[in-house]
Amino acid sequence: MWQRIFETMLTGLISTGELHVTLPDGTTRRFGPGGGLEVAVRIADEATVRALTRQPELALGEAYTDGRLTVEGDDVAGLIRLMIRNRPWERLPSWVRGTNAVRARLAGLTFHNTKRSARANVAHHYDLSNDLYRLFLDEDMQYSCAYFTDPGMSLEAAQAAKKAHIAAKLRLEPGQRVLDIGCGWGGMALTLARDYGVHVTGVTLSERQLELGLARVAAAGLENRIELRLQDYREVTGRFDRIVSVGMLEHVGLPQFPTYFDKVSDLLEPDGVALIHSIGTASPPAAKNQWIDRYIFPGGYIPSLSELAPVVEAARLWATDIEVLRLHYALTLGHWLERFDANIAAARREFDERFIRMWRYYLIISRVSFEEHMQGVFQIQLAKRIATLPITRDYLYSHPPQGAMREAAE
Repeated sequence: MWQRIFETMLTGLISTGELHVTLPDGTTRRFGPGGGLEVAVRIADEATVRALTRQPELALGEAYTDGRLTVEGDDVAGLIRLMIRNRPWERLPSWVRGTNAVRARLAGLTFHNTKRSARANVAHHYDLSNDLYRLFLDEDMQYSCAYFTDPGMSLEAAQAAKKAHIAAKLRLEPGQRVLDIGCGWGGMALTLARDYGVHVTGVTLSERQLELGLARVAAAGLENRIELRLQDYREVTGRFDRIVSVGMLEHVGLPQFPTYFDKVSDLLEPDGVALIHSIGTASPPAAKNQWIDRYIFPGGYIPSLSELAPVVEAARLWATDIEVLRLHYALTLGHWLERFDANIAAARREFDERFIRMWRYYLIISRVSFEEHMQGVFQIQLAKRIATLPITRDYLYSHPPQGAMREAAE
C-alpha cells in the first residue's frame, strides 16, 4: 500500500527534471518529464518508503544518514536541489501540507528555550568537539556567514571582510564597551579588541567554546580587554556602548524574540549601536525543517522580517539599517563542505560513518537551501536615537583598514 501511495505522491510532485527511484522490491520507477536535473536513488526497505510518504523532509535526512537511502554518485546536492525545485505548496500531499501548517501555527507555543533548555540545545551542537569545527572552519573559527566582496576570495579573507563590515556598522571608537552575545570561540572579540581598541564582554553557553576562547584570549595577551563568560544573555547586566550578535538569534526561538530585543534595548547605552547578524527567510513564516531541528540545531528558528519588525518596534529601537546578504552563505558553506571532505580521513579517526554522513548532509542541504530556497542573512543595525548614526550609508565603505584604529589607540 505505502509503495503505491509513495509513487502517486512523486508522480504529482515531480514536474521538472527527472527522478529515478529503485524500490525495495528491485523495480525502478521514473518520475518527472526529464530535462534539467536527473537524479537516481535506491531505497532499502518498506519502512523507509512509509516514512518518506508520511514525513518526507524528516525521513529523507534520516534514511540517508542511516544508509537506508543511497544516491547514485552520492549526488545529495542534486537530489535536494531537485526536491526544492519541485516543492510548490499546492503539490505536496494533503497530509504533509496539514502537518506543516499545524507545526507552523504551533511555533510560538513550543521551543520556549528556557535557560536550562537553551544550554542543553547549545551543548548538543557546539560541545561536540572543537576538533570537529577545525576540520572545516577558517583559522579564526568563524562559524557564520562570511562576506564575499569577490566570490573568488578565500574563506579566510571573506571572514575577515565580514568582521570588518560589522565593525564599520558598529562605528567603533577606542575604549568603548562592547557586548558580544553568542561569542563563539572568541574570534569577533579578539578582532574588535585587537584592531579597534575596544573592551569586549563575550557570553556563550558552550563550555568548549569558552575553554578555547579563553585560551585564545590569553595567547593574544588581551585579558585586559576581553572578558568571556559562560552566561545566558538574559542574565547579562550593565550598559554597553555597542552590542554585536552574530549567528545567535537563530538559537533564541520564536517565543523568545521579544525577550531578546528587549534585553538588547535594556543593555544598550542611549547613544549606543547594536548589530544583529542572523540567518533569515524571505518567505512568510513557515514550519522549521524537522531534520535540522531534531539532529543539528534543536530549539532553533529561522525568522522572517515580518516576525522581527514587530518585536524591534516594541523594544523601541530604530532599525537604522537592514542589509540582506544573498548567496554569501552558499559560498561560505561551499568552502566548509570542501574543507570537510578534504579532512574526511581526520574525521573518521574521531567519528563514525553515520555521524560523518549526517554532517555532510547538513552542510549540503544548507548550501543548496541558500542557493535555491528563500534563505539569506539579515544584518540589522539598531539604535535608540534617530541621530546616533550618519544619515547615509557612505561611512560603511570608507572605514579605515584593519589595524588603523588599533594604531590610533596605542
